[in-house]
Amino acid sequence: MTGARPRLLAWLVALATCLGACAPAVGINEAPAGQAVPASPAQQAPASTAPPSATGLALEPQGTTAAAPTAAPTPAPPPAPVPQPYALNLYQEGDFVPQYTFDWCVAASIQMAHNLIDDTGGGTWADSTQQGELWEMARARSSNSYNGANPFGWAQVLTEAGMGPYQVVSIADYGEALQTAARAITETGRPVGLVMWSGRHAWVMSGFESIGDPARFPEFSVTGVRVQDPLYPHGSGQWGPSPEPNSLLTPEQLATQFVVREPRRWSSELPAGYLLVLPVAGA
Repeated sequence: MTGARPRLLAWLVALATCLGACAPAVGINEAPAGQAVPASPAQQAPASTAPPSATGLALEPQGTTAAAPTAAPTPAPPPAPVPQPYALNLYQEGDFVPQYTFDWCVAASIQMAHNLIDDTGGGTWADSTQQGELWEMARARSSNSYNGANPFGWAQVLTEAGMGPYQVVSIADYGEALQTAARAITETGRPVGLVMWSGRHAWVMSGFESIGDPARFPEFSVTGVRVQDPLYPHGSGQWGPSPEPNSLLTPEQLATQFVVREPRRWSSELPAGYLLVLPVAGA
């Protein structure tokens, strides 16, 4: 029995060794039963965390749209300009010329027109001999003139003397006639002839005052008229006194002597109205 016991122990040790070699190995990601397997770093990150981009910045979540810029408000249009008081006067001291006879008002008006246009002061027309020559020229160009000079001859001499072109116009409305004259002075820098006393006399309109510059406002109102009456200081018993040279008359004052001209023999082709010897723009 003594020899059998050691042999039994050796046999049991060999059996235990064989059983241990046959047991399955524990994998690298496996844990023995009853032990938790630690998670890898990737498995430990929350599922909602986005992976870093190549630049190290977090990527913008898909489907996000940048907000559109807000449009700037449209600025309000500037207020319309308001007509302001305006004045234009061609007259300079020495421009006035009296008529040397009671017939030569047209010739004196031609001399004054020259002086008003020529602002150099070196070529004043005022000689009585020249005035007589201008009257003869105007009369020769005035058909059916009762042996005198009419507005058509007046306009033609102004044009031929280098101050034109001028034309004769008849305007039915008084306010429109004043606006037409003021606009012509503004556009041309030349005076306007006024046919006074229903066609019997000649004045020169050398300037005006208004509410609104005619060059800027199609609609404006004439508040004053600058006039030269070659008959000054004599005047007329029927029509009234002659205003002083360069007088500023209101439209109402002017209307006492600047009246409608009915068609007569020399003006039969013109409608009734206020007659102007008008400078034409663009000459």
